[in-house]
Amino acid sequence: MRYPFLDLALSQAAYAHELKAAACAVIDSGRFLHGPETEQLELEIAALCQVRHCVTVSNGLDALRLILRAYIELGRLRPGDKVIVPANTYIATLLAVSDNGLEPVLCDIRSDTMNMDSRLIDHLIDNRVRAVMPVHLYGTPCCDEQLLDTVRRHDLLMIEDNAQAIAARADCAGINGTAMTGGLGHAAGISFYPTKNLGALGDGGAVVTNDDTLAQTVRALANYGSDRRYHNIYRGLNCRLDELQAAMLRVKLRHFQAENEQRRQVAATYARCITHRLVTVPTIIEGMQQVWHQYVVRVADGCRDAMRDHLLRHGIGTDIHYATPPHQQPCYRHLQHVPLPVTEQLAGEIVSLPIATPITPDDARVIAQAINAF
Repeated sequence: MRYPFLDLALSQAAYAHELKAAACAVIDSGRFLHGPETEQLELEIAALCQVRHCVTVSNGLDALRLILRAYIELGRLRPGDKVIVPANTYIATLLAVSDNGLEPVLCDIRSDTMNMDSRLIDHLIDNRVRAVMPVHLYGTPCCDEQLLDTVRRHDLLMIEDNAQAIAARADCAGINGTAMTGGLGHAAGISFYPTKNLGALGDGGAVVTNDDTLAQTVRALANYGSDRRYHNIYRGLNCRLDELQAAMLRVKLRHFQAENEQRRQVAATYARCITHRLVTVPTIIEGMQQVWHQYVVRVADGCRDAMRDHLLRHGIGTDIHYATPPHQQPCYRHLQHVPLPVTEQLAGEIVSLPIATPITPDDARVIAQAINAF
């Protein structure tokens, strides 16, 4: 395949020698958990998100689970409370909610950003809704003045699912005064899954927040519920990030912003060059810094599969994120929800195009030409 959708080996080939050196340094150190690589990574991620605290954890799902569990331990949430989530998201968003005995409330999305439609949130609020979990899907921040106003008026917790948009910047400041994703709400979960813009060589995640007490609680919960050795204040979990992954992520952080800039150039090329009448490209929002974890177009008139086959014949890989919304998955078919017309329409139209390194703007022009020739 000339243009694979994603090739992780190629994406990091230019600095593979740095990754190998960092791995060897960790092996030689004999420190495999709770070491200096993890400590430094937490400082660097906190600075990137413009927050005071970062607690690294085992993966992105656990990051969200731990935030919600910590708020339960602190009395801000209790089992049976409701959390508003977007209907168009990876299932992990809902899993974190239901795993804590909380109830997901699905909100439909905007067709332009494919993110939660903040204009609909007020209609979903009742006396059991205690939190809202915006997802910065595909690398586009989900935050606007209407969302922030709703959070303040109803005294809701705002917990960001920032699995796909680390280092993105919204076009408005959040409750902490920063526009950086991860710092927009009360807390945020980050994923370092290998396919992410900042991905480990395995799994990993982080919780970021300005709340000192929340950070301490998450750190204890993630380490068997202990605040010091052999002293367990919670019935906790084992959700720690290891030193090898922290070291890999610190190497990748040195190249991260340059790779995000290349993604932005590829996205701009797609937006300019794709002109097929059946294809709608995503919106590039002025004043916002999107990081384009995925570049997701819409193909109308039931032509998505034919378009994908056409591109495959031209050596171009594609994917679908996500073909089946969470509320149509077997495990969540019982969920009560309002009509979700935009989510359900988009599920049959969306196609993700190659955008990760080593895809270049020149490659994007070739791919756009192939799309236009469909």
